[in-house]
Amino acid sequence: MFDHFDIIAPFYDRVIHKLDLNRLTDFLKLPARGRMLDAGGGTGRVSSRLRSLIDEIVVCDLSLSMLKQAKNKGRLLTVQTHVEQLPFPNESFERIVVVDALHHFCDQRESIRELFRVLKTGGRLVLEEPNIDNFIIKWVALAEKLALMRSVFYSSDEIVDMIKDQGFNARVESYSRFFFWVVIIK
Repeated sequence: MFDHFDIIAPFYDRVIHKLDLNRLTDFLKLPARGRMLDAGGGTGRVSSRLRSLIDEIVVCDLSLSMLKQAKNKGRLLTVQTHVEQLPFPNESFERIVVVDALHHFCDQRESIRELFRVLKTGGRLVLEEPNIDNFIIKWVALAEKLALMRSVFYSSDEIVDMIKDQGFNARVESYSRFFFWVVIIK
């Protein structure tokens, strides 16, 4: 199957949106002890900036080319996998972050179920997603559809409902013009 991310991996970090590191570390309550999973973490652009704030970081992604870029950043463990079938035992991570990736997963509901399975009780899951209610993001979604990417964009309310369907409470912590953040404590 054709993977768009294999093509864009070498220059992905230079063209993707700027990371709001302060907001993200606040939502994740970092620094912290333990392990963090960066699900759909691709090149490790997020994880590489957080690695001094937690003991161990695992980046998982489906694209081997993206994971090669993450390995080049050092001190990041990488695993090629579908988020819907994570190869980790139950309650493996104190923190999980999903930045601008949920809409790329093959099955968002199953992905959320798996993320909760590997999140420790008391752990934090932070999702950052594009705000599909924004006109420009609607164009991005259309462009990804025309490029035959499997992206499925959801509103913040729809994501919160998916989480509630798993028996957990979630809240939208913040909106920017283009993104929103959902924080869940297990």
